[in-house]
Amino acid sequence: MKDLVWSNTLSVYVDEVDDDHRKLVDLFNLFMHALDDGGSPEYQEAVLEELISATAWHFRHEERLMIKYAYPDYAAHRQEHEELIAGAGELRQKFLAAGRQATEEDIEFLEHWLVAHIIATDMKMGDFLVDAM
Repeated sequence: MKDLVWSNTLSVYVDEVDDDHRKLVDLFNLFMHALDDGGSPEYQEAVLEELISATAWHFRHEERLMIKYAYPDYAAHRQEHEELIAGAGELRQKFLAAGRQATEEDIEFLEHWLVAHIIATDMKMGDFLVDAM
């Protein structure tokens, strides 16, 4: 499987948010490698847990910034975060129930979770924060 590669296409031009996003991309790639390389099921689960935990932390970080700078689309953005975390929890349960086997659909969900959210939602937030900070 091909790694996700960080590029300016994913930058929201807010350094602390971009740093978080880079970490999430790295964890996504680490999980993909664990799956591809046949890492132990326990290791795969540990990396998936770390990815989900880091994402939850990152979402709280973004929400703090949105509150601090009175981002007008905060409620909708936060709702999307909640839906993504709920989806990640469902994926985790499915992963465990399937004997730690990830499907192509699972991988696509994770990739969408990262890339589409950054491009579709975080870019708007980043535009606002660049001006507000």
